[in-house]
Amino acid sequence: MGYQGEDIIFALSTGVERAAIAVMRVSGKGSADLLAKLCGPLPPPRKAVLRRVWQQADVQDTLLDEALVLWFPGPKSYTGEDGFELHLHAGPAVIQAVAHALVLGGARPAEPGEFTRRAFTNNRMDLVEAEGVADLVAAETESQRKQALAQADGALSRVYAGWAEQLKKLLAFQEALIDFPDEDIPPEVEAEIRAGIAQLVEQMQRHIQDGKRGERIRRGVVFAIAGPPNAGKSSLLNWLAERDAAIVSPIAGTTRDALEIVGSLAGIKVTFVDTAGLRDTEDAIEAEGVKRALFHVKQADCVVQMFAATQVPQSVFPGALLVGNKLDLASLPAEVEGVAVIPVSLKNSQGLDALRQILEHKVQALTASSTGMPLLTRARHSAGVQDACNSLQRALEQDWPEVRGEELRLAMRALGRLTGHVGVEELLDAIFGQFCIGK
Repeated sequence: MGYQGEDIIFALSTGVERAAIAVMRVSGKGSADLLAKLCGPLPPPRKAVLRRVWQQADVQDTLLDEALVLWFPGPKSYTGEDGFELHLHAGPAVIQAVAHALVLGGARPAEPGEFTRRAFTNNRMDLVEAEGVADLVAAETESQRKQALAQADGALSRVYAGWAEQLKKLLAFQEALIDFPDEDIPPEVEAEIRAGIAQLVEQMQRHIQDGKRGERIRRGVVFAIAGPPNAGKSSLLNWLAERDAAIVSPIAGTTRDALEIVGSLAGIKVTFVDTAGLRDTEDAIEAEGVKRALFHVKQADCVVQMFAATQVPQSVFPGALLVGNKLDLASLPAEVEGVAVIPVSLKNSQGLDALRQILEHKVQALTASSTGMPLLTRARHSAGVQDACNSLQRALEQDWPEVRGEELRLAMRALGRLTGHVGVEELLDAIFGQFCIGK
């Protein structure tokens, strides 16, 4: 049976900005009695009805609002508990009065994320799906929305559940070999166990080696704009921002610190970081700017390395997009150190459309799935799958069945930590169900 919170909790599910409707969400044991106090007899489950909302008093009840009311009896609710929603008029006085009535009725304001935490505790969703809900609420771009919605709908969880199911079967066979060596178990079972483990290792490694594409979609792709002073870095940032975000000056060393703008390319969130010009300098402040510029170059998903037509670089950052500016002043080389030069003139807008297309293609390459599997969205997921994979690889190296079985159990626990489901009952069911051990 699922966990029932001891408290009735409530929260405003809609924003605090001026609006026509405000949704007050309530959940917890005793919600039915509280709703009856506020609105009278319970409406049919999951059917919106128009009711008056009252605050009960000893002398005379006070009418608070007229609202749409929805009743969600558990366990078929978001949290798995009894709960209801009040779709109120969104005036601050109305919201405050209804919140006061809920407190008088025994409810308390919910903590951040408490509704979703109760949903997890009551097995309405696992940890991975809960993280998807959080990402969906925070989604700013279409790609973030799609990825978060798939995760909240269980796309990643189904992958992990499939691996856990395969592991249970392999471990059931392994336990049978350990506990019943004298039984008539086919000799090829040992080979099947090893083949199954190897197959899981291969699947997990492909999943981990996605180049952090899912994480990039979730947080956005970061481009660092780097190069010598007066190469046009700040002008490029202003063009990308479509506003004067950075100061542009012919004086070298104008940009001393990193300046970020956030936008969208190809439906993906992107952050461009304008950095200080890279050069040797005796100025302590500018030197600190150069140090920070190199830090952003190291941390970025991709470097946009700029140079002016009169300052062809001697080297290129690994994986950088090489942009040659001031095409209006002089010709540019076709490539530098085997890297193609993207010719532009920020002064007269030459080559900028082509540059935008190249940036969009780069964003797509950094975020597209190469395996067809749902992408990992957090470092926690990568670490959990890697832990499981490491245990399986150690299991393949073991000749002792008992040690191999322990490594398989460790792999199952690693997957269980990902979803929040760690237990042994399912494993026992698998063992007894397949091998008729009780005979």
